[in-house]
Amino acid sequence: MKIATWNVNSLTIRLPQVLDWLAANPIEMLCLQELKLTDDKFPLQALEAAGYGHCAVFGQKTYNGVAILSRLPLQAIERNIGGFEDEQARVVAATVSTPQGPLRVVNGYFVNGQAPDSDKFAYKMRWLDGLRRWLAEQMSAHGPLVLVGDFNITADDRDTHDPEGLRETIHHTTAERDQFKALLALGMVDAFRLFEQPEKSYSWWDYREMAFRRNRGLRIDHIFVSQALQPQVTSCLIDRAPRKNERPSDHTPVVLDLAMD
Repeated sequence: MKIATWNVNSLTIRLPQVLDWLAANPIEMLCLQELKLTDDKFPLQALEAAGYGHCAVFGQKTYNGVAILSRLPLQAIERNIGGFEDEQARVVAATVSTPQGPLRVVNGYFVNGQAPDSDKFAYKMRWLDGLRRWLAEQMSAHGPLVLVGDFNITADDRDTHDPEGLRETIHHTTAERDQFKALLALGMVDAFRLFEQPEKSYSWWDYREMAFRRNRGLRIDHIFVSQALQPQVTSCLIDRAPRKNERPSDHTPVVLDLAMD
């Protein structure tokens, strides 16, 4: 069973690229962030034709928006963080049935935060606190869980092209990395780090200054699995190919493979 996460930075613009990628990579579930469209504009018909007729969508005009595209029926769909009042469409969760039992999938577009000491950074910290409390409830209620998304956090210096130059800037602050560790402490593991990976493996590159060509990137798109699922993780990789497309997203997919037969 393969599950991928991809911040597409506008599904309206990137839909052909998403369909092409799914045709070449017929995975079971694709979690998207930054849809930048309302639910009524979601291209369900095109995705149904591609084999992804089960979709959990939480859209928002112009900004944010998340969705889970699935070949498998989705149950117990939830939107946003329970107990945390938020006007922004950032989280969608659903359960799928597998031969090994129900699997909870949580897809999040984490707050960017803009800059340390800003109001947006304070919101990011509150949002992460709320997410952590809610995820603990989700894990208790649903059992095995996969958390995917654009976290807007580098886990450590391996995840950034310039560790010293960017130290304590946004995505690199101690406060953000402590939040990353606190999520893991709930009983989850970073699936990408379960395997030996190439150095300078990134999932996001700025559009400016030929950042992708120079591989000046960040790994801020992550997949966590609950510890009970760790034995089923057979691979986790970053697919750089879509970043080479014409008019690409600044992010590229991260793909998890689980042995759930």
